[in-house]
Amino acid sequence: MLDNQNPAQWTAVAAAEAIRDGAITSEELVKACLDRIREVDGTIQAWAYLDPDYALDQARRADRARRAGRPLGPLHGIPVGIKDILDTSDMPTENGTVLHAGRRPMRDSTVVALLREAGAVIMGKTVTTELAVFAPSKTTNPHNPAHTPGGSSSGSAAAVAANMVPLAVGTQTNGSVIRPASFCGVYGFKPSHGHISRHGVLMQSPPLDTVGVYARTVEDIALIAETLMAFDDRDAHMRPRARARLLETAMAPPPVEPHFAFVKSPVWDQAGEDIKDGLAELVDHLGGVVEEVALPDTFDQVVRWHRTIMEADLAKNFRFGAKEREQLSGILREMMDRGETHTAVAYNEAIDHVPLVRAQLEAICEAYDAILTPATTGEAPLGLETTGSPIFCTLWTYCGMPAVSVPLLEGSNGLPMGVQVVGRKGDDARLLRTVRWLLTRIS
Repeated sequence: MLDNQNPAQWTAVAAAEAIRDGAITSEELVKACLDRIREVDGTIQAWAYLDPDYALDQARRADRARRAGRPLGPLHGIPVGIKDILDTSDMPTENGTVLHAGRRPMRDSTVVALLREAGAVIMGKTVTTELAVFAPSKTTNPHNPAHTPGGSSSGSAAAVAANMVPLAVGTQTNGSVIRPASFCGVYGFKPSHGHISRHGVLMQSPPLDTVGVYARTVEDIALIAETLMAFDDRDAHMRPRARARLLETAMAPPPVEPHFAFVKSPVWDQAGEDIKDGLAELVDHLGGVVEEVALPDTFDQVVRWHRTIMEADLAKNFRFGAKEREQLSGILREMMDRGETHTAVAYNEAIDHVPLVRAQLEAICEAYDAILTPATTGEAPLGLETTGSPIFCTLWTYCGMPAVSVPLLEGSNGLPMGVQVVGRKGDDARLLRTVRWLLTRIS
């Protein structure tokens, strides 16, 4: 199963099995990851908080538990990076802003608590953009530090891409999981809205906020996401449901050959030539299992509706005094100012259209197993003044549908580009199975 690779390069599935079998200890795995962090993070700067001694202490406790014959969770001894907007009781959570410098939560977020229950080592806090919005962070792209890693889950995507950790957690309100995954060349999974608890996570916009995950394989995505999909009544958008068997389903062959809808979406004019050429080549390679599908004119309004919801909620939930507001970035202040001008009628109109737009997509979901569409406009932009455009994520986030950025393409500058694969809301396991089939088809 394992070769002579550095353990920091192992998948989470392989590392978890090796720890269970005694082929490696959690301490050895965490040490390998810490060595990798020391090697590369001076340039990438993916971590907002990291205490190597505490990470090793958690690993040693995991190893003692295994030796004592105690029950082992699915992530026993596996290091995980946590975006610095998810509360951790034993580490600062500063939300990427000086306004929350030194903030120490009393309790874990539900996500972090579930990871601990599963045996994970909470490696540290990964860098986020300012309050998880648009103002860039210090993190650079692992493939070329002159380029952005994307945002807002900048550190999580970069840490996984650079082999600092096998798994990391991010969040998405527009494109904050999918975009960094595309730019950094890793798998990023934004599950269906309401499937992972947001209790103890910085609130931007409840109708849109979604916790997502990063990994270097689709199997690892399924492993961590399944762990986190537990009902939590403290998140008002969650409903009781049986926990999805993501890993088992993702590893199984589909009952019939999947078919895909290629959807350009109303913002196709913003796609760069690299992504257009790459998707054309992919569609040609897949042949008869993919068909281009156009969306109705209704979808032209989705970006406006999403913006109305997000900006109005930012204005409501980020309530700062005048002196505090002066310390925020100009771009965030502008979004909050616009949010204060949106009327209740406009906000409710935007909310009311969500189920209507999703219902129109049901016809596509009935006819096809998944949707193929760009993850981003192209490669990661040059420079660190922007995190790139999230425009190709907006529709799917607005509708609460599950999406995966799959690292299949490469741009003209040699940087990765993701293909976004989207599924029906609630069909997360089927989506991951379809993605895995796609990988076998093009390999």
